[in-house]
Amino acid sequence: MFDVQNQPPPLEGYNLFEGDAVLRAAVAREGAGWAERDLGQLGATFGKPTTLNAGFAANKFPPQLNSFDRFGHRLDEVEFHPAWHELLTLALDAGLHSSPWADPKPGAHVARAAGTYMLAQVESGVYCPIAMTYGSVPTLRQSPAIAEAWLPLIFGRRYDKRFMPAREKNAVLLGMGMTENQGGSDLRSNETRAEPAGDGTFRLHGHKWFMSAPMCDAFLVLAQAPKGLSCFLMPRWTPDGVRNAVHINRLKDKLGNKSNASSEVEFFGAYAELIGEEGRGIPTVIEMANYTRLDCCIGSSGLMRQAVAQAVHHARYRSAFQKKLIDQPLMTNVLADMALECEAATVLTMRLARAYDESDEASLALRRVVTPAAKFWICKRTPSLTVEAMEVLGGSGYIEESIMPRLYREAPVNSIWEGSGNVMCLDVLRALGRTPTIGDVLKRELDDGGDARLKAFNARLFARLTGAERNDEAQARALVRALVLALQAALLVKHAPAAVADAFCASRLSGEEGGAFGLLPRGLDMRAIAERAAPGLGPAA
Repeated sequence: MFDVQNQPPPLEGYNLFEGDAVLRAAVAREGAGWAERDLGQLGATFGKPTTLNAGFAANKFPPQLNSFDRFGHRLDEVEFHPAWHELLTLALDAGLHSSPWADPKPGAHVARAAGTYMLAQVESGVYCPIAMTYGSVPTLRQSPAIAEAWLPLIFGRRYDKRFMPAREKNAVLLGMGMTENQGGSDLRSNETRAEPAGDGTFRLHGHKWFMSAPMCDAFLVLAQAPKGLSCFLMPRWTPDGVRNAVHINRLKDKLGNKSNASSEVEFFGAYAELIGEEGRGIPTVIEMANYTRLDCCIGSSGLMRQAVAQAVHHARYRSAFQKKLIDQPLMTNVLADMALECEAATVLTMRLARAYDESDEASLALRRVVTPAAKFWICKRTPSLTVEAMEVLGGSGYIEESIMPRLYREAPVNSIWEGSGNVMCLDVLRALGRTPTIGDVLKRELDDGGDARLKAFNARLFARLTGAERNDEAQARALVRALVLALQAALLVKHAPAAVADAFCASRLSGEEGGAFGLLPRGLDMRAIAERAAPGLGPAA
């Protein structure tokens, strides 16, 4: 039997927080330094072989729909592998679903963002109900009586997988049902009807083409009420303890996100309660969308981090042509280029999370404009980066025993979920026109720090933001990309090592960026950048 040689050890038994210099610095800088101990413990737990293996198992054994029992009674229940429940137990125990709302201290959203950033590196399917529950809170608060009944359960940290009325559970999770077959992102075309029941509640009739995590305890749903499109809370069980009239027709066979059940459903007079003002469903639910879009940035940044960590780890151990891969100049270029993309995504995401911790006018303006912009560009860059990282591992990265195929399949979903790239860019144009203070806010955020390249780039950007291009829908993607690159460059110039800031400005602000990684120009400290991205291999607790 031959000896296995020249193969890296598995990337496991390490601390996802302590071994990530970029994340640690961002957490401290953006106001969540008080959470470092807890994040370190969570990072150690997420890095354990057993936790990482749970991510594999949850995807290898996807959820199954049980429509009926053996006697023909409707069940409409989804059965998950134990690994799914194991990972949700860890996530709820850490408060990743609701901690900033339950304990709203400064930096709480940043701390939670760091935790979910690490969760995404282990298993992104589990992240879906966590994100929806997190985003649901500000929407529920628009109806105080409903919030009073549900928020204590949402704030619970003892994950409860049992399918029973919410009032009997330790904690609950919430989902959403917005998209219909005929409309997609055009929510105003929704046809699901909400009929008043005469007691202040409504009964829903219609369908949802995508309703993710259908075993959540309740869902925020849009439907056409007598006064127009409205937002409703639709529980899986009615207040009198009967299964609500929600029929799961089938589970979607998706490209990725396999551990998470996404379903097609129909409503046959399903019980629901109005959230907010009747006829103002989109303004009511839009606040949830802002938070779930932030989670798209967090999730995609986390996917990038895991892909880069795997690639750099492999390159530090694997030799070819008498040299370690990381010592070969062209490979160093590729690794450094990916590391730059990941670091830029991470620092912008954590800066954006801080804006959700603050309620001043500048932070509100930043949230409104930068959230859709960051979602567009960060999520758009993730598929390209994951496939490049897979190529670093070669054939070993293309087989299903590796995490790389899962990262690659997962990468596109955040570009699609919560609004596609075009929807995001058009939203940015609208936000620019409706946020009078945004010019001053961006000028402060885009301080060039004395970098001549960023100063020139900013001048061109502000000319576009104040000129005709701001209203040119055909050029919206180009404008939004420039805005995000400027924000990322400004953060790196202010906070990253000189080698990182120099390389980002030289490669991203020149207008010569290409369609692949590994195109960094001469004269940069690529080895230092690549080594900075290496995952720390300290023992997991």
